[in-house]
Amino acid sequence: MTTPAPGSGLPAVSVKETRRATKIAFFAWAVAVYDFIMFGTLLPRISDSFHWDASFALLVSTLVSVGTFVVVLAVGPLVDRLGRRKGMIISVGGTALSSAATAATAGAASLVGVRGISGLGLAEQSVNATYLNELYALTEDRKIKRHQGFVYAIVQTGWPLGALLAAAFVGLITAVFGPGSWRIAFLLATVPAFVVALLCLRLKESPQFVAQQTLRRLRKEGRGDEASAFAARAGLEEQHAAPFKRIFSGKHLRNTIMLSLAWLVNWFGIQTFSVLGTTVLESGKHISAGNALVLVVVSNLVGALGYLTHGWLGDRFGRKKVIVSGWLLAGVFFAAMLVGPENPAYVLVTYMLGLFFLLGPYAAIMFFQAECYDTDCRATGSTFIGAMSQPGAIVGGLILTGLVADAMSFSTAALLVGALGTFASGLIMLGAKTVTPDAGAAVRPAETKAEAA
Repeated sequence: MTTPAPGSGLPAVSVKETRRATKIAFFAWAVAVYDFIMFGTLLPRISDSFHWDASFALLVSTLVSVGTFVVVLAVGPLVDRLGRRKGMIISVGGTALSSAATAATAGAASLVGVRGISGLGLAEQSVNATYLNELYALTEDRKIKRHQGFVYAIVQTGWPLGALLAAAFVGLITAVFGPGSWRIAFLLATVPAFVVALLCLRLKESPQFVAQQTLRRLRKEGRGDEASAFAARAGLEEQHAAPFKRIFSGKHLRNTIMLSLAWLVNWFGIQTFSVLGTTVLESGKHISAGNALVLVVVSNLVGALGYLTHGWLGDRFGRKKVIVSGWLLAGVFFAAMLVGPENPAYVLVTYMLGLFFLLGPYAAIMFFQAECYDTDCRATGSTFIGAMSQPGAIVGGLILTGLVADAMSFSTAALLVGALGTFASGLIMLGAKTVTPDAGAAVRPAETKAEAA
C-alpha cells in the first residue's frame, strides 16, 4: 500500500489486499454468528443437563445478553486504540474462546460469565464494517469502489450462513452423540473460529488508522508543527477528546442518538420474528412445528437475498432511504401476517417478505453508520450503536412476555411489540443525518463524494 490514493494524501489499498480482507471478513462474521446462534439453539439441551425450568433458562439467557452488551461496548474504544487488524484478531479469537469456555461450564453462574465473551464475536460485525469501510475508501479495485455497499452486503450474508451452519452442526452432533452432547458441539466449534483468527494475521492495517497513529505519536513527542502538517496532508481532523466523548458531541451526536434508538427498537422485531420466529408461527398462527422449522430455515436464505438486495439498492439510491423504506415495509408485512388468515401459503409469503425487509437493511446500516464517524472514533461509534441490539432484545422480550402473561394472545402481543417496533424503527431512522465522509473519515475520490451527496 504505497501508491497515493486519488484525492487524498494516504496510500491506496491494492486490489489483492482489498479482496483478501473482504473474504476474511466474510468468514470472520460467519463463525461469530455460528457461535452466537448455536448457544440459542442448544439452550434447551443445556437446560436439560442442568435441570433448569423454562423460566430459569430465560433468566440465564437474559443475563447472558447483559454480559454480551457490556463486552460489546468495550470493543469499540479498544479497536480505536489498538487498530482494525488487531480488532479483527481479538473479535474472532474471542469467538473461539467463547465456544471453548462454554464447553467447560459447570452451572448457571459460569455459563453467564463465559457467554459474555461472545460479545467479542458479536462486535465483529462493527469491527469489519469499520475496517472494510476504510479499505474501500482507498481501494484501487474499481469494481468494489463502485459497488462497495453491495460487496459489504455479501459479507453480511455471513449471518444466515452462520445460522444455517449452526443448525446443521447441532443436528449432526445430536444425531451422532445424543441430546446431551452440547459440550462436544461447543468444543468442536472452536476449530473454525481458530482457523479464521489465524487468517486474520494476514491482514494489513488500514491506512487511515496508521495515519491516525502517526499523528498521535508526533503529538506525544511534542512535534506539534510536524503533526499539523501531517494531518493537513492526510486529511485528518486533529482530536484530543476520548472516543466515547466524541460520539456524543458535535457533528456525531445526532446520529449516535438516532441510530442507537433505531437499533434498540428494531430489535423488538428481531427478537419477535427472528429469534422467536418458531414460537410466533406455532403459537400465533398455529403452524405445525415441522412446518415452522422449515419456514425458519427458508427465512435465513431469504435473509441472505435481502442483504444483497438492500446493499445493491443502497449504492444507487442512498443507504438511509433504503433502511427507512425496508423497515417500514417489514412492519407492514408482519402486521399483515398477524392479522390475516392462518392459511400456510399466506403466512409463508407475508413472513418471508417481512424478514426480507427486516434483515436486509442491516447490510446498508452497518456501512452507513461507519461512514458517520471520523477515524479516531469510528469503531467506538459503530460498536456502541450495534450494542443497542442487546437492550433491544431484552426489553422487547420482557414486554412480549409480560403481554402474553397478562392473557393477551401471542399474535396480538407480537403485533404490538414486533410489527409496531419494526415500523417505528423506520420512522426513527428518518431523524438520522446523511454524512459524506471527509478524508480523515473515509477518503473518497471527488466523483464518489458527489454520488454520496
